[in-house]
Amino acid sequence: MSLSTHGDEKYGAGLVLSNVAEWDSLRIEYRKVDAGSYNCARAACTELIQILSGHARVRRKGAGKTEEALARPGTNWLVPAGTYETLLETDSYTEMLIIFLPETLLEKSALESYGIDPEKVQLAYTGGFFDPMLTQIGSALQSVLGRPPSTVDQLFVDGMRSMLAARLIERYSVGGWEAPKRKPPMDPKRLNRVLAYIEGRLHESITLVDLAGEACLSPSHFCRLFQDAIGLSPHRYVTERRIQAAQAMLVQGEHSLAEVALYSGFSSQANFTRWFRKITGTTPGQYRDCSQRAPPSQLIAVEALDLAI
Repeated sequence: MSLSTHGDEKYGAGLVLSNVAEWDSLRIEYRKVDAGSYNCARAACTELIQILSGHARVRRKGAGKTEEALARPGTNWLVPAGTYETLLETDSYTEMLIIFLPETLLEKSALESYGIDPEKVQLAYTGGFFDPMLTQIGSALQSVLGRPPSTVDQLFVDGMRSMLAARLIERYSVGGWEAPKRKPPMDPKRLNRVLAYIEGRLHESITLVDLAGEACLSPSHFCRLFQDAIGLSPHRYVTERRIQAAQAMLVQGEHSLAEVALYSGFSSQANFTRWFRKITGTTPGQYRDCSQRAPPSQLIAVEALDLAI
């Protein structure tokens, strides 16, 4: 029996970018959410959102509090089971990994065996925070979306779910969670110039000196401010944007893999394949074949993304 979730009710207007992976204790979705207001649904289960790409300001209300924060790559957003959000708005697009977990996170007997009272486990409603461990767990779970089902997937997912539950209980329980003080981000005008520069030159060589020059900053200072603002290093951000552009070309199926590698700014097809597998969990050829074989209702819907910040 699959886990009962509220994703379609809440994000019905967003695109599902990959086939959903689901079990009786966990469900993983990869969605693109555009600017606008979204349905306020009572969380049927615990929802952990990880922003993979895009940059948007999110305003939401739930659990008696109002939040406004930046959704940027690497940030996490937590909606505990039972939370009823009365407002959810975003001013630009984001691509996100959504991990749904049962209300008790783990079976009551499992929690009790570790001396944890299931009735006292209450997670905080919070968002816009960085947590490298959650990001690593999310990346591991995302890899399940890009590969054929395996007989050991259940074992793998059970292990990841236990790690995820332990992290959430340890760090994000009500009374124990305190939002970190935020560093001042890069000036928005400078950041916009840099991001626009990247978008216009994805197929060309882009150096750190070039990007720092667009921001009128030294390379070391620029790197630090860019990481704070986006959540990724400049090199990683450029690489992920190139992979997203390549995904759109692969779905269209009009170019060879070598051409896709060249047009998306990679120095060689081997380098392209290495980064594509690292970021998506599958090879460019497998990704293209999957998108061409899947029925229309399950096609990976990847489109060229317009920058909107």
